[in-house]
Order: sequence, then structure tokens, then C-alpha cells
Amino acid sequence: MTDIPTLTTDRLTLRGPKLSDLDAYAGFRASDRAKFVGGPNTRGEAFLQLSAMIGHWEFRGYGRWIVTATGDDTPLGVVGLLYPEGWPEPEIGWSVFEAGEGKGYAHEAALAARAYAYGTADWTTAISLVDPANTRSLALAQRMGCQPDGTFEHATFGTMHIQRHPSPEALT
Repeated sequence: MTDIPTLTTDRLTLRGPKLSDLDAYAGFRASDRAKFVGGPNTRGEAFLQLSAMIGHWEFRGYGRWIVTATGDDTPLGVVGLLYPEGWPEPEIGWSVFEAGEGKGYAHEAALAARAYAYGTADWTTAISLVDPANTRSLALAQRMGCQPDGTFEHATFGTMHIQRHPSPEALT
């Protein structure tokens, strides 16, 4: 079984999902906040999605982390690397729960995830797929230096804008 690494930033810990995260994750997935990531969902669907996060690490060798404030294990969001079947290429994705909103956590965690993608997972490029109506996510992608790179049509999510991250070389 793949060990999920733990990442730390100045304020955050990015760690593997645990069953104790289900209440916070299911709360997010049941809310209107999940509309850009296929929600709202039932608690049962959220359980399967949380379980799939762990499976993604096993299948791909990378995945998404639960984001917490360092020293407090309360889940604040999900950030990390994903490449589901049917995706155009590997992605850096983020979702912030209500308790983590407006504090810069998504930016800080997404930068850590990108550093892991380029430094440990040896990615040479990365995208983030953003619903065109998700202005906050688009603003985060732009803050990270992403540039528009076309669209992707997904059967469930519809038209998603591809935001291309700067290459590893451009970040050094």
C-alpha cells in the first residue's frame, strides 16, 4: 500500500485522508460550495469520494491531501494532484471548506502541491481545470501564474477552462 506523504507549509499540514474526515468532507460535498466539483452529494457518495482519494494514491502514486491548520487536525479543504480516467492530463486541484475560506489556505496548499508535483512526482507540466463560473478558483489559478490553455468538455462537469501552470523551469 502506498504511503501518503505529509507536507507542511508555514501554516498548514497536508495529510492523507482519514475516516474521521468524513463529517467535514460530507458537509462540504452536501453544500452548494461543491457545485463546481460535481455536488451537492449524499453522505454515501462523499464516503466513496473520500475513499477514492486514497485509491488514487495507490493507482497513480500521487493524489490529494486533506488540508488542516498545523496543530489542529480539523479538515479545511482538499488540495492535491489528480488524474482521473478521461482527464486530458494531470491536474492540480483544490477545494476549500467553509471553515477555510478567505484565509489564503488554498493558495498556500496548492503551491505546496505544485512543488511536490514538480519536485517529487517529476511532473514537467500541470494544469488546473476551472469551471468558467468559478471566479474564485480562476483568480487562484491566475495568482499561481497559470495561463489559459483552451477548454475541456467533460460529460458530467461540462465545459471547463484549462489553466496551464508555469513550467518547473519558469518557477526557478
